[in-house]
Amino acid sequence: AGVLLPVTSLPSKYGIGCFDQAAYDFVDWLQKAGQRYWQILPLGATSYGSSDDSPYQAYSAFAGNPYLISLDALVEEGVLTREECDGVSFGENPAKVDFDQLHEHRFALLRKAYERSGISANPDYQNFIRDNGWWLNDYALFMALKTFFHDQPFRAWPEDIRMHWGFALEHYNRELYFDIEFQKYMQFKFNQQWSRLKAYANGKHIQIVGDIPIYVSPDGADVWAHPELFQLDAHNAPTAIAGCPPDAFAEDGQAWGNPLYNWNFHRATDYAWWVSRMWYSFKLYDVVRIDHFRGFDTYWAIPADSATAKTGKWENGPGMELFDALEQALGQLPIIAEDLGELFPSVRKLLADSTFPGMKVLQFAFSGGDNEYLPHNHVKNGVVYPGTHDNTTITAWWESAATPKEKATAAAYLHLTGAHPTAKEVAAVKTADARTALLRAALGSVADRAIIPMYDWLGLGEEAHLNTPGKLGGNWAWRAAAGFESKTLAKTIADECSVYCRV
Repeated sequence: AGVLLPVTSLPSKYGIGCFDQAAYDFVDWLQKAGQRYWQILPLGATSYGSSDDSPYQAYSAFAGNPYLISLDALVEEGVLTREECDGVSFGENPAKVDFDQLHEHRFALLRKAYERSGISANPDYQNFIRDNGWWLNDYALFMALKTFFHDQPFRAWPEDIRMHWGFALEHYNRELYFDIEFQKYMQFKFNQQWSRLKAYANGKHIQIVGDIPIYVSPDGADVWAHPELFQLDAHNAPTAIAGCPPDAFAEDGQAWGNPLYNWNFHRATDYAWWVSRMWYSFKLYDVVRIDHFRGFDTYWAIPADSATAKTGKWENGPGMELFDALEQALGQLPIIAEDLGELFPSVRKLLADSTFPGMKVLQFAFSGGDNEYLPHNHVKNGVVYPGTHDNTTITAWWESAATPKEKATAAAYLHLTGAHPTAKEVAAVKTADARTALLRAALGSVADRAIIPMYDWLGLGEEAHLNTPGKLGGNWAWRAAAGFESKTLAKTIADECSVYCRV
């Protein structure tokens, strides 16, 4: 059993959860609760503004999020003072991340820390930039350029540097030297602090389940520095973008804006970039969940100039050829496949051939018929969730999101009522009882792993909904209240898990 909680959702007096004492306390609490997995969202350096600070729209497939660097640790190092950190406003609501305040103030503090660090003389730092230069150099220059050009997307930069021409790279590497070094410093501190936290969790017999998006940001270092990897035109602008067709989340479909991969190029290079990406991910995490796994079989390609995602069409992805190449290079792959959405028989075959565990989501189970998400249809090689980060909490699902038919089906299935309940009988079911029954259904599933979002153990409502697909603004902001990880709740979770032999 495990718990889903983004690092950003941990309590902190500095505006966002990070790699500070609260993270170590949470690991201790997970151990007391009998858990074996801590699942997090992507740790990438999130973009700011138009992409809504989404962890699935990071500036790099490799870089970490500087917001997660512990300021307390920098105070202990002597490169910041407590007064400097306490003197900055990171937002007024401890239950929500204020990304505007973070963007305005966090980097100024980190810059002070860098300037006082004397980092260039640190042999660990020198080893880090040497070992990671293959991605770090491009990323650090890209981020320095983002600042220099006032956060404009790179396609608005002058042509010479937008097109990654050699003489322009030499010029800006000289002109922005200290800004580039600052970016490298932040990546070093992120890596240092995360490595310590992960080692601590592993020492408590808790594995980290990481998460990577299948695609990269259209305004990111990967696309800027390696346009050959993507479906771009002569000006390095996407010719087609990723998304999904109309579904229950969005009637017009979703146009995510990410450039699609040039799979012919990847195939010709034996998927070298993907090998590097997954190798690096397995350094950061014990298990890697890949978002939108079905895109490796067939993906929804939307013309870049389309108004909606409806005009897209299905194209073929690399299939097992990619995973054969990864396994040949890296050995056994500890991957969880996010196999949600419209699943063709070919997608199901790819999942079976890969032998990766897929996902079963209980909020999708009660729409009628012998639904594959109903617990009696689960398979052992799988991971069951009450809901994902895109779903609302199960409390809010029961109270407002579920249809009357879904609630009646769930009430009967979970033995909260008789087999054919009336609307009045369903209405009489208490939310707390429905939540407990859904949690027990997840734990009682035959699936090898059960991952419960923290907000569902806490019984929180819509205020804890992490992400509403298609909604711009207000996502990814929920934070747990200080003291959420009580001894009483740990015992409750351990007891519930022990009933189903998950401790």
